[in-house]
Amino acid sequence: MTRSLFFQSLVFGILSGGVYALLASGLSLYFGVMRIVQIAHPSFLFLGAYLTYSLHNRFDFDPLLTIFATVPLFFVTGIAIQRFLLSRLRDENAAMMSVLLTFAIAVVVEGALSAVYTGSYRSVEVDYARQAFDWFGVRVPRDRLIGLGIAGATLLVLFAVLRFSRYGRSLRATMQHPEAARLVGVQTDRVRAIGFGIGMSTAAVGGAALSIITTFFPSGHWEWIAKLMAIIVVGGLGSVGGAAIAAFMLGIIEAVVQAWISPVWAGMVFYLFLFVTLIFRPQGLFGGRLAQRY
Repeated sequence: MTRSLFFQSLVFGILSGGVYALLASGLSLYFGVMRIVQIAHPSFLFLGAYLTYSLHNRFDFDPLLTIFATVPLFFVTGIAIQRFLLSRLRDENAAMMSVLLTFAIAVVVEGALSAVYTGSYRSVEVDYARQAFDWFGVRVPRDRLIGLGIAGATLLVLFAVLRFSRYGRSLRATMQHPEAARLVGVQTDRVRAIGFGIGMSTAAVGGAALSIITTFFPSGHWEWIAKLMAIIVVGGLGSVGGAAIAAFMLGIIEAVVQAWISPVWAGMVFYLFLFVTLIFRPQGLFGGRLAQRY
């Protein structure tokens, strides 16, 4: 591998890692708050991409501005799913049953998208995301750079909410020990519903970013779930920060392997790291006590 190709793949991996980090943060939030394995998260990512596509084509909305419409919609949808479906699961088997329930939701979303949009590939094309620019001899695609910026801004907002707000303290207390949180007055049911809504909102933002980065089709979400699950396991179940770090790390390794060896082996990177992590550090790299307990 030449030096220029290495730096090119390194930059591409960082840009891809930003999108992975944005999407994996939602999955970590689901598990951290409710021990829910959200198989349907990538399907809502694609739903967000299709809504962005429709708003752009029919009403000429800028794809990045559509998040002001899709984020509130996804937030309310997430609260409704948690209130009327997931909250009915028993605590002792919630993790297992949530896989089956959210799998069913993913199939329903995929079927609805196929009925409305057919199985054709779609994409959103805007002038400011088409070009690339040179940075010290490295070609940086603007669409990926925009996706990284959106991911960074979203993660900063999410970190600020979790770290400095009153709700964030309640959320972290619920993640650490739900029973103790109830004893000190935290309304854990309300915290869980809002947490699920926030996780769904990240799918709306990710869908807008995905729509300008690549093509998408209704059943394409199944390709994402394995990568995202590997990221949150390697980063540590329930650790939003750990998932973000693991996303950048795996994104960079994937891009380097793709350029150095082959795209086939690049797709195996996530499974390999998942396998090694489960053997030598099941709690993940940054999971801590939360991941060890669950």
